Amino acid sequence: MDVKQLFDISGKIALITGGTAGIGEMIAEGLASAGARVWICARRQDRLDAAVEKLGQYGEVHGIRADVSTDEGIAGLVAALEPQGRLDILVNNAGTSIEAPLGKFPRVAFDSVMDLNVTAPFLLTQALLPLLRAAATPEDPARVVNIASLVGMSAGALNHFSYSASKAAVIRLTQHLARALARDNIAVNALSPGFFPSELTAEVLSDPAYKASVASPFGARYGTAEDITGHVIFLCSRASSWTTGINIPVSGGRRVIDA
Repeated sequence: MDVKQLFDISGKIALITGGTAGIGEMIAEGLASAGARVWICARRQDRLDAAVEKLGQYGEVHGIRADVSTDEGIAGLVAALEPQGRLDILVNNAGTSIEAPLGKFPRVAFDSVMDLNVTAPFLLTQALLPLLRAAATPEDPARVVNIASLVGMSAGALNHFSYSASKAAVIRLTQHLARALARDNIAVNALSPGFFPSELTAEVLSDPAYKASVASPFGARYGTAEDITGHVIFLCSRASSWTTGINIPVSGGRRVIDA
């Protein structure tokens, strides 16, 4: 057994949605550093260009401007990837969150969050099935990694009702897709990050009380690029070729051993 080969993803073609910032950018950096050929997508061209330039120092990284919350955006993204002939790794990371008091939480906020966080990963996975099937083998399945959240497993203290509901849906959607795609040799798994510094968490970091509340049993540190990337590489390598339909909390034990 060549243990080094167990975690080798060099040469694999990967797409990461929302790959210009936060956890998506961390994952893109990690996969590129590991030798994968990485494509990232985002809605804003300026942010996409900046991310591609930054991430290019770690390996092969390309950008595709696309809004995955729309049918047109998904179709354009698929068309841009078709010349590659296959897709080994799809990381459904793009997401959003809106916070408002219960009595004032608007319908449009609920709908828009569910659309990007749940509907878009489903429709994008569906549209990319031909490319995923082209990459899949019994020994080394194509991989879909859905980025859920710890609040999809246990509601947090913030008033982001649609966000926590959407991430719970992502976990269950992962199980459904895993069952449906196993015969196609496509493995579908989810990661539920705890507290990682990002644009979505920047505002709450300014609140000392909330900042203290997100500490894990390991102490007052937050998730790092290494923490999330290690799990993604595991889920996309030979090491996990017989693993599908699972959800892994990446939270330093928070709400898992300290529930």
